[in-house]
Amino acid sequence: MWTHAAWLGRHMPNPLPQRERLRAYSTFCNAVEGNTTFYATPSPDTVRSWVEQTSPDFRFILKLPRPITHDRRLTNVEEPLRAFLNVIEPLGPRMHALWVQLPPSFGPGDLGALAAFLHQLPKDHRYAVEVRHPAFFEAQRWDQHLTRLLNDVSAEWVTFDSTTLFASPPTSDGEREAWMKKPRLPRRAHALTAHPVVRFIGRDDEARTIEGWQPWLDVVAGWLHEGKSPTVFIHTPDNVNAPILARRFHDEVRTRVPDLAPLPEPIPAGPATLF
Repeated sequence: MWTHAAWLGRHMPNPLPQRERLRAYSTFCNAVEGNTTFYATPSPDTVRSWVEQTSPDFRFILKLPRPITHDRRLTNVEEPLRAFLNVIEPLGPRMHALWVQLPPSFGPGDLGALAAFLHQLPKDHRYAVEVRHPAFFEAQRWDQHLTRLLNDVSAEWVTFDSTTLFASPPTSDGEREAWMKKPRLPRRAHALTAHPVVRFIGRDDEARTIEGWQPWLDVVAGWLHEGKSPTVFIHTPDNVNAPILARRFHDEVRTRVPDLAPLPEPIPAGPATLF
């Protein structure tokens, strides 16, 4: 997401070299979803660039590559998994969690494959699993089964909250596209580990986005009071002002948890200069 073209000149300097955009993004937010790793395992040079552009406490939550989760559906994946883990090793403490996003067709009948996969993973990483099959949300039996499986390996259940997006019909092109592509799932606000992960998607109307995240403020504040370390990502269909909204969410949580550290001060979005 740090390469989003709409952010140049609005939230980040423009022009800004590709290899400097993550550095600029990291002054807005202290965590990022690694969506690009779903489409291709990054090169060693790319990962070294990520290390150079971020501080050791910056959080990467990287999606496992598509061949592992979608094409091979977690079976016979030793080779691509090893290649991916080897290339991201330089991230060190920045590697907050590996994100196992599963296709909507991955349902209760596939839990055996998920269990076998999770049990073979190295123990030196955190893992966060995102399921989209309706059965895990509609049937208590399968919710409990998946919860037990994740608890057995200390993996988190990623929450994708699209309730605000689907609360009323779309009013923009971005919202119409999101309605076609995003899963329509109920809000789930239960943490399995000390490191919960929430992905919230609102509307292109900022006021409706802010209204929609209100239930999360007390949830996240509660986790922080319990000593947990949640990571929350704020999205809108067009994501144009997502960094500003993420900072506002953080500030609203800080009103409930004053000890929460502020985010860094963003770099100016004015023209980049040499001096």
